[in-house]
Amino acid sequence: MTTTSVAERDASPKHKQRRRQPTRPDQVRKAPLLRRMGRAWQLYVLLIPPVVFSIVFLYWPMYGLQLAFKNYNIMEGINGSPWVGMQYVTQFFHSHLFWPVIKNTLVLNIYALLALFPLPILLALLLNSLRNQRFKKTVQLITYAPYFISTVVLVGIILMLFSPTTGVVNRPIAALFGSPVDFLSEGLFRHTYVWSGAWQTLGYSAIIFLAALAGVDPQLHEAARVDGASILRRIWHIDLPSILPVTVTLLILNMGQMLSVGFEKVLLMQNPNNLSVSQVLDTYSFQIAFQSQIPQYSYATAIALFKAVISLILILLANWLARRVAKQGLF
Repeated sequence: MTTTSVAERDASPKHKQRRRQPTRPDQVRKAPLLRRMGRAWQLYVLLIPPVVFSIVFLYWPMYGLQLAFKNYNIMEGINGSPWVGMQYVTQFFHSHLFWPVIKNTLVLNIYALLALFPLPILLALLLNSLRNQRFKKTVQLITYAPYFISTVVLVGIILMLFSPTTGVVNRPIAALFGSPVDFLSEGLFRHTYVWSGAWQTLGYSAIIFLAALAGVDPQLHEAARVDGASILRRIWHIDLPSILPVTVTLLILNMGQMLSVGFEKVLLMQNPNNLSVSQVLDTYSFQIAFQSQIPQYSYATAIALFKAVISLILILLANWLARRVAKQGLF
């Protein structure tokens, strides 16, 4: 076949109709769902544990939220207990402990947020600037280790160190100043709670910021160094903008926990001397449900529901502000 005949055949209308048209992406036929799942079955197997955990421990307990609107009776069960509407929510609003408990919870959380949120960022920036890898790993090990101490052990350490009678820290204080200091008193409880939390969680909280800094292009630092930028300039103009999305996301999540504190830690550090500043929403609802002479499960559920609704509102508000100010958001 000559070149002329081939060209004539390609130019013919019949051949143009038979010529296969390129398939558009929206015309690609997807494989059935079961076939696609079968190809990546390992990933779906890995997905089963978190899905089961979420259903059992996060979604199934929502069934019990109806206790907030019922006069719960153990003998009659959840379904058999009579509805009382917003009675327990209103009772909490009119309780004489409503504002003191809300105040203690907010003050403790705001104090912890202002004191603890910037510290992991600062630690991550400093560790990222180190060139001595051995020293860097040593600092990471020292700061990470306290996170793996359980809350009960941590509070036990606090009591042994700061006890007014047998505490290791109070012995020299009593010898120098004549009287020991009660670090769990009404005036010092919040400081002891927050800064012991800083010691425990500082290194672990810095991991996510170190991971974000690891994704920064080294050529940016090299170019800035050639231009004569100091290390503070490079941190301000390169490192901080690179971790801004992570910082905004964590800040939004922390705002959603403004009414939630370390329940176990507060409960273990609580005593009659500091009850006026240590009684928070979590410990109050726990005592109503399990430590009162007549357990009030419905009332405790109403308090927990109130906390959940306010936390959701705070998350939405923080996300809206972040989008307006920093152009970053969680959703």
